[in-house]
Amino acid sequence: MIEIKGRKMELIENTAESLDALYFWRFEEKEQEAKKWNGPYIPEEYMSKERHREKWLNDEEIASGVPTSLAIRAEGQVIGYVGAYWVDQNTNWLETGIVIYDKNYWNGGYGREAYTLWIDFLFESTDLHRIGMSTWSGNERMMKVAERIGMREEARIRNARMVEGQYFDAIKMGMLREEWEK
Repeated sequence: MIEIKGRKMELIENTAESLDALYFWRFEEKEQEAKKWNGPYIPEEYMSKERHREKWLNDEEIASGVPTSLAIRAEGQVIGYVGAYWVDQNTNWLETGIVIYDKNYWNGGYGREAYTLWIDFLFESTDLHRIGMSTWSGNERMMKVAERIGMREEARIRNARMVEGQYFDAIKMGMLREEWEK
């Protein structure tokens, strides 16, 4: 069982219990504040709790012993998750992300710590050459977190995302293994 401890939070392997908490945040929580920042330009298809659990528990691994996602737990509660998926396995290029659903944990360093632990775990556990992340220009907090952990803006696709009727740029950031090793 993977458990990566930080100072404020920990990353844990998905269990039925943690997935039920994530399901609550994704589909049942009334405010849905996180969805205003986490890819609000991509409609999220509703799924049953059973389908949600099945999908996450049956995700393939990035590499042997390296899951595609881990839950973020703080003060005994699941507050979000970190995840990854292959952009191009032939060139060892992985896309990553983080969502903290519980807004009580925003702006307190939890996201930065969780994302740092996730990126470190991925590089330490694999032979990845590069790790990337995508967001939109309206999500300035995510861009700051990525920059603080060593990612650089690599692409800006102008007016590629629409949020509430307004165009925003699509942002691609990334880090090479050699940059992470420094």
